[in-house]
Amino acid sequence: MAKSSQHILDFERPLADLEAKIQQIRADSENSDLDVRPQVEQLEQLVTQRRREIYANLTPAQVIQVARHPQRPNTLNYIENLCDTWYELHGDRCGADDAALVGGVGTIDGIPLLMLGHQKGRGTKENVARNFGMASPGGYRKALRLMEHGDRFRLPVLTFIDTPGAYAGLTAEEQGQGEAIAVNLREMFALRVPIIGCVIGEGGSGGALGIGVVDRLLMFEHSIYTVASPEACASILWRDAERSADAAQALKITAQDLKRLGLADGVIPEPLGGNHAFPAQAVLALKEALLHHLKSLQSLSAAELLEQRYEKFRRMGSILETGKEANP
Repeated sequence: MAKSSQHILDFERPLADLEAKIQQIRADSENSDLDVRPQVEQLEQLVTQRRREIYANLTPAQVIQVARHPQRPNTLNYIENLCDTWYELHGDRCGADDAALVGGVGTIDGIPLLMLGHQKGRGTKENVARNFGMASPGGYRKALRLMEHGDRFRLPVLTFIDTPGAYAGLTAEEQGQGEAIAVNLREMFALRVPIIGCVIGEGGSGGALGIGVVDRLLMFEHSIYTVASPEACASILWRDAERSADAAQALKITAQDLKRLGLADGVIPEPLGGNHAFPAQAVLALKEALLHHLKSLQSLSAAELLEQRYEKFRRMGSILETGKEANP
């Protein structure tokens, strides 16, 4: 995967202007004898310094922009670059094959795995075909079928979470969206193999939870995981979607916040400028983290896995009593 700079975020505009200036200086020097290398090197150092300062101080609202970047690597990008071999499997065996949720079997460094995740598209046409990564009930039933396949053949399960939420259309409700997600929540607790989940972009609401009952939850540095989108939260609380930045701040949706709260088990660093800028580096970072946690989980027996998974979710959350925080 090559570096991409087609889509520029608003807070990256000063960097884009500096990079354009560098290109202009190089172009102007082609027909002259001037040595522009010192000037170019100085500007490149300035770009790196500014980029480091910007990405070290992103607001939650800006992290959302990075998490939703249209060039950010998606599930199939990661799978195809992580795997030695990969075979996609289709269908929920009930008549549907949801393109918004993909999965199959493959190997990473010779280790056989069952992999699945939400799949967004590139561009409007593909996003429409993939329903913008918002899975239908058939998608979650396909995911469960694949996870049960992994359990049957003792294949560790790897899930890639990247969705605004489950599809909330009338058809999805008629087909049992809530029931499909609820069944997945229940059945994932019973899988006897290690389950590792990674939030690669945005993890929204029940759509993310439908494949989110995992032994280890990893999040990329500039990804988000939330009970509701900031836009929806602002509309509910203040009846004003324009206050989404306030909602993003209050929801504690960034990887760092969720790690501090004990909901995320690990934060995977992103290359300077985000995964959309250097996707190959993102693949290597994810692979290292996955293999590390997989090795740890594979040392546990099935009974230990089930017990630790149950206790992990029992520990989540806290109760506020008389202004003081207490564990449940």
